[in-house]
Amino acid sequence: MTYAPRSRTARATGSYANIGLETEVMGASPERLISLLFRGAQTALAQARHHLRNGNVAERGKALSKAIDIVESGLKASVDTERGGEVARHLIAAYELIIRDLMQANLHQDEAKLDSAEALLNNLAEAWQIAADPQFGLSATAP
Repeated sequence: MTYAPRSRTARATGSYANIGLETEVMGASPERLISLLFRGAQTALAQARHHLRNGNVAERGKALSKAIDIVESGLKASVDTERGGEVARHLIAAYELIIRDLMQANLHQDEAKLDSAEALLNNLAEAWQIAADPQFGLSATAP
């Protein structure tokens, strides 16, 4: 029972974070929602890297599955192929490469594939923020 206070604190902190995220999502523009998806995928990849390095197979799989789901069902699904033309096709191909690398990273415990997927995701996130949501980085550090 010595762990109960820490457990309650962790639950309270998690609930507070979820409420903050929910509030941010509810009032977000479409551009901000994409930025939030990038942040979620980046967070999941950081968790996957931690679990990969510590040999925690189950948690690594969960984190990579979450990242894959965000990229597949969030980022890739939001690409407007009708209006985006060739740029949209290249963006979808980039998302598919990220997904493939993440699957390979999980299947083969391959940190190089994780590095590759993370680098491409980070480049796309940075380009998105510069082009569509330049205030996003500021909101993450604002009081």
